[in-house]
Amino acid sequence: MSEIVFYQLRDKFLERAEDIPETAKEVVYHALAIGHHVGVFDCFRPMLRMSDAVFDRLLEHLPQGEARRKLEGVKRFGEIMVDRTHTRLLATAFAEARAGLDEVSEACVDRLVDALAVIEAEPAVYLMGRRLQ
Repeated sequence: MSEIVFYQLRDKFLERAEDIPETAKEVVYHALAIGHHVGVFDCFRPMLRMSDAVFDRLLEHLPQGEARRKLEGVKRFGEIMVDRTHTRLLATAFAEARAGLDEVSEACVDRLVDALAVIEAEPAVYLMGRRLQ
């Protein structure tokens, strides 16, 4: 049985100490600007695990549209990325779906909504959703 896992970016680090700019804020923007080309690594931590069945129930209650298509990408492609461009879209869809969700699915939505709020507060943070076999 497979499961869906959402990982949250918690840290970024540079491979070599000499690559680190003067201030911490510069490190974040430096990493975003040049990405993985100079040895920038993203460190993810699992923040939510759910069975395929729970994920399917959640998807069933989402309204048709972009938010649902985004999350369905986990099943279709095996992996999705959720960044600041998706936060409002997903939060709105989760709010619409909430009334029909069972307790387990609702708890998963609560965790995802909390993670979306973190992304809104700090755009360098994002989520990676994966389907694990």
